[in-house]
Amino acid sequence: MSHAEIATARTHLSSLAAEAAAIAALGALSLPQRALALAAMLVGRHGYAGDTETYDDLANANLARVIERRRGLPVSLGILWLHTARAAGWAACGIDFPGHFLIALGDETAPGVPRAQILLDVFAGGGALEQRALRRLRRDAEDTPPGADLLRPMSTRAVLLRLQNNVKLRLLQRGEVAEALACGETMLAIAPQEAVLWHEAAVLNQRLDRVSAALRCFTRFLELTPKGEAAARARAAIDSLRARLN
Repeated sequence: MSHAEIATARTHLSSLAAEAAAIAALGALSLPQRALALAAMLVGRHGYAGDTETYDDLANANLARVIERRRGLPVSLGILWLHTARAAGWAACGIDFPGHFLIALGDETAPGVPRAQILLDVFAGGGALEQRALRRLRRDAEDTPPGADLLRPMSTRAVLLRLQNNVKLRLLQRGEVAEALACGETMLAIAPQEAVLWHEAAVLNQRLDRVSAALRCFTRFLELTPKGEAAARARAAIDSLRARLN
């Protein structure tokens, strides 16, 4: 990503924040009115939409390219919606729905986890999700245990990790293992205490024949997760890697 692209993206984000603040300054809005105002601004005025034609394009997970193209994934679009809502002083958070990122817009007057809330599907224009649509999404969610809480609010860090994970998975699908590892290292910089990220980095280093790096990542994984089947497999991998060094 060039400095010019970053500068353009920052300018646009500042513009969105200023527009949102101006809307909020006009007076108090109900939750439905806030949702309509966000949609009118981001979809109507700026033309943001979900990319249904080239969904797996890496550009859909690159925020600067999303801003340039006005197309993106649910989570990359969601980051823009969250940025705009919070700039208006409205409570909003990401929802960790399996396979389909959602936004919760709340009734508080400051950013935070909303109390009363409405759920927005930003990939489909930011419309409020009715119970029937939500049930359909629940039904389509794969590998979800019965009774699982599918409407968990996400921290800002978790939203960024979900976006980066989309990038990493697409790179792996294209066979670009080194690039996927670089993405994983960015995720570790965001969340260095996430054991699963260290395990993934270890496996990718192993695939790239980077023995010392793989050993370091497996060792850190074991420090964070010393017990269980995954830990046993990590120890076996360490033994195999050390044998290669001797």
